[in-house]
Amino acid sequence: MRLLVFTQVVDVDDPVLGFFCRWIEEFATRCERIHVICLREGKHKLPGNVSVRSLGKESGQSRMKYLARFFRYSWALRREYDAVFVHMNEQYVLLGGILWRILGKRIALWRNHKMGFWTTRCALRLATVVFYTSPQAFIAYSPKAKKMPIGIDTHLFSPGAAPTENSILFLGRLDAVKKPELFLGAMQQLADTHPQARADVYGHPTPGREAFAAELKKKFSTLPNVAFHGAVTNDSTPALYRSHAVYVNTTPSGSFDKTIGEAMAAGCVVVIANDALRGIVPDSCIVDPSSVASVAAGIRTALEMPHAESASLTRRQREYIVGEHSLAETIERVTAHL
Repeated sequence: MRLLVFTQVVDVDDPVLGFFCRWIEEFATRCERIHVICLREGKHKLPGNVSVRSLGKESGQSRMKYLARFFRYSWALRREYDAVFVHMNEQYVLLGGILWRILGKRIALWRNHKMGFWTTRCALRLATVVFYTSPQAFIAYSPKAKKMPIGIDTHLFSPGAAPTENSILFLGRLDAVKKPELFLGAMQQLADTHPQARADVYGHPTPGREAFAAELKKKFSTLPNVAFHGAVTNDSTPALYRSHAVYVNTTPSGSFDKTIGEAMAAGCVVVIANDALRGIVPDSCIVDPSSVASVAAGIRTALEMPHAESASLTRRQREYIVGEHSLAETIERVTAHL
């Protein structure tokens, strides 16, 4: 199969989407040829059967030039791809869906957000198949929808030596949707009862949303048990997971945040606000995404967990990710539908 892939960024150094380079590499083991079209191209080293073309954001091109390149690439390459895979951005399906339909190409959209709009419904009509990972995803209702693993590179994200005791990691965008203020409020509560606990916060806000992160850091800058760091590349995160005993994610249910799967694969005890993992993660470690006290209680449970119990839990959670959510399994299933 020959595949045309649309994604936002092809850049291993991108702190949010750097992981997608590994997805492309995995696609390359199953496809004869892959053409990748991205909004911005950065650093990458991809297999020989992969070519990358950018719409030009890295050079400051205008939206009109983005559109012109989008249609030029889609048409010029029409004899060199059999199917189209659009990662996350339904806008590409809205733009190219009719053309691809006329050309007889199968169209797959990967979308996992719990919110949807009329544009999402239009994209659903144009797509041949849509993929999601969370039961709360907006597109999950569609008869075209196929539930997928979250796609974790379980070789890269694997346990290491024993993590630092009482160490806590918060890794992700410092955006309101991630609810970092709940985590920081919980650490404020724990400062007196668990003074030995130390947390590292890694991440930057989405461009244009810096005010929220700046206010957050100002409010919690004096916490003695929290250190703020910048964003890190995806290939740097395995070492962070391995060096921390507990990973906290306060994003509410509705999407299956891949960092949760990465942390589980790397051997962290996870404290989460996502009901999608109920039955895999203990109820005591699944918190209310509107309650600081609940988040503090979840972290306290993780910190006080006996070593034998935490070892057994992290082993089971890694086995779950390896068995159900590996990158190889994800790409195998995606290509089967194409």
